[in-house]
Amino acid sequence: MSQATISKSSNGTHIQTKDLKSFSPSDIARIFPAQKKKALELRLSTAKERIEKLKKLKAGIFKFQPEIQKALYNDFHKSAAEVDISEILPSISEINDAIHHLKSWMRPVHVSTPITLFGATSKLVYEPKGVCLIIAPWNYPFYLAIAPLAAAISAGNTVVIKPSEFTPHTSLVIQDLVKEIFAEDEVAVFDGDVKVSTALLEMPFDHIFFTGSTPVGKVVMEAASKHLTTVTLELGGKSPSIVAEDADLKLAAERIMWGKFLNAGQTCVAPDYVLIPKSKVDAFVKYAKVATEKFFKSKEDDFQTNPDFCRIINPKNFARVSGYIDEAVKQGAKIAYGGKVNANENFIAPTILIDVPLTSRIMEDEIFGPLLPIVTYDSLDDAIGIINSKPKPLALYIFSDSNKTSKYILQRTSAGGSVINDVILHLVNSNLPFGGINHSGHGSYHGHFGFKAFSHERSVLQSPKLSMPTLMYPPYNGFVRFIVNTTTKWFV
Repeated sequence: MSQATISKSSNGTHIQTKDLKSFSPSDIARIFPAQKKKALELRLSTAKERIEKLKKLKAGIFKFQPEIQKALYNDFHKSAAEVDISEILPSISEINDAIHHLKSWMRPVHVSTPITLFGATSKLVYEPKGVCLIIAPWNYPFYLAIAPLAAAISAGNTVVIKPSEFTPHTSLVIQDLVKEIFAEDEVAVFDGDVKVSTALLEMPFDHIFFTGSTPVGKVVMEAASKHLTTVTLELGGKSPSIVAEDADLKLAAERIMWGKFLNAGQTCVAPDYVLIPKSKVDAFVKYAKVATEKFFKSKEDDFQTNPDFCRIINPKNFARVSGYIDEAVKQGAKIAYGGKVNANENFIAPTILIDVPLTSRIMEDEIFGPLLPIVTYDSLDDAIGIINSKPKPLALYIFSDSNKTSKYILQRTSAGGSVINDVILHLVNSNLPFGGINHSGHGSYHGHFGFKAFSHERSVLQSPKLSMPTLMYPPYNGFVRFIVNTTTKWFV
């Protein structure tokens, strides 16, 4: 079965893609066992063989770069420059990191052995988990499919990718890219709606990697539990930015605005709301306006015609995000900047809200849009209390010129990751694990951590013919009792 995808660009022209292959239950029933069989072969693959596949994937991305740019523009008006920065560059970075380090990642790790096992040697061996399912989201539909794919390939797995049905143009490009490089018994792309996802989740995958919302993450985890399948859940939540009394306000405003309005706020680690001392609000808003207009070279009322500011993904999300503005204003919030919307284009301008009630929906739900609520606090402990009253966020951002203040906040809060005096950038460092905690996620990836997410860390102990434990075999006579007591007292 296939379906044609037709979309309308902002200049009014219609763009028709090639047929997008939509998979049926019979396709899943055919491909899954084929990948199961192939996975047994890939267990024996060498670092050289895996690196060659990664190089082909990298070359394919460069080859398809114009198609990727066009697809993301067609899906939600994302500019080519932003596609390169937020989709292609991080994908290439993940692949390059794996290419450069895979040989060392795959080597067994020798660990020490206690004296009670004298003569034995111990090591950790990384083995592929097997057949892996990657469910990608719509907000970064290319990067968040390709980055985990690179990690899964590095670890030696077979992979099924389920891209988002909300970004059909990008799904088509991913499908074409994968098909050109891999046979379907190694990597397959399954397009379709929630019915396809549900059918895939009924299969006994060896690992599931899901990026998306917390409610859907719970569904994925419940489905995985039926097969005792391991999961990596990259979720979201309300990631706060604390602006301390001693912070550089101009720097804080500029960096928060960049992170907030990247991808029109549709970023899992976007600064969700700002906590700031009451005396600093006016100055912060002034700097925020200047920074926003500098970034986009647009005035407050001109963003709809700006080629670098993308749209909300679909009417449903447009209604949700624009509804936050209406409700917050009715409850006493004030629009300090922006507020313009256009339902015909799913457009919401960069918007700053002040005097926002903590009980409003905008302060309860993850916003996932270009709205920045500002909440004031009297003391740093009050701000920390607001953060701790909510589920643990995926990210927490601290703006302060004092190491003591930053440490104080870090010790009294919990988050998947944190950045001091900037936002979002922690996910760029492949030497740091990226992931959430509790409601904001389960497990982590990027770089070596991605390789480990798709690998089983197998323990191997090799015992010599003459080993210390043999001295403790029954019958438990006086000599054995002496050995046990001596060992317990002196060596354990």
